[in-house]
Amino acid sequence: MPPTPPCPTPRRQASPPAASRTPRAVAAALVTLLSLAACGAPPELNQQARPTVTPTATSTPTPSATPTAPDMPDAQPRSPSPDPSATPCGSGPTGDRVIALLRGGARVLPRDVRVTVRQGPLCVEDWQYTVLAVAGHEELQAVTQGKPTTLELVTAGTDVCSAEVRAAGPPGIRALACGGVPGA
Repeated sequence: MPPTPPCPTPRRQASPPAASRTPRAVAAALVTLLSLAACGAPPELNQQARPTVTPTATSTPTPSATPTAPDMPDAQPRSPSPDPSATPCGSGPTGDRVIALLRGGARVLPRDVRVTVRQGPLCVEDWQYTVLAVAGHEELQAVTQGKPTTLELVTAGTDVCSAEVRAAGPPGIRALACGGVPGA
């Protein structure tokens, strides 16, 4: 019998040549260097290191003359036009009319709740502002517009400084409804 040939040994793959490892090493070194190149002292430390100079006054300012307006014989002092303030409505709607509006078509108040007028109606032009005490609830404010026979509800609630009141309401009503909020 012929001798049995030896078992083939597995071949080991040769390691990659040094030439293919070099670009990888260079790339890794480049990435490391670029990331370290951004390192340095933070701007806060650089600013603290610089000396700061505080300005000092070298001389005292001299007062200057206040300019005066020339005398104008024709100019008469004008008083500013008065802002219409809200006053009790003489010929406007009554408090009962406002309550009827809120209980009726507006459906703000139920019919069985006790309501009394605390303030108003106060009028400016054809706008009215009324404050009502509602039993068991917070005060209710109402802003209405129109004549007593054609009264319309603008807004009602605990805060009646609505966009419509701010945009279209007369200054006296805005002052009451918005509580003196600037720009209202």
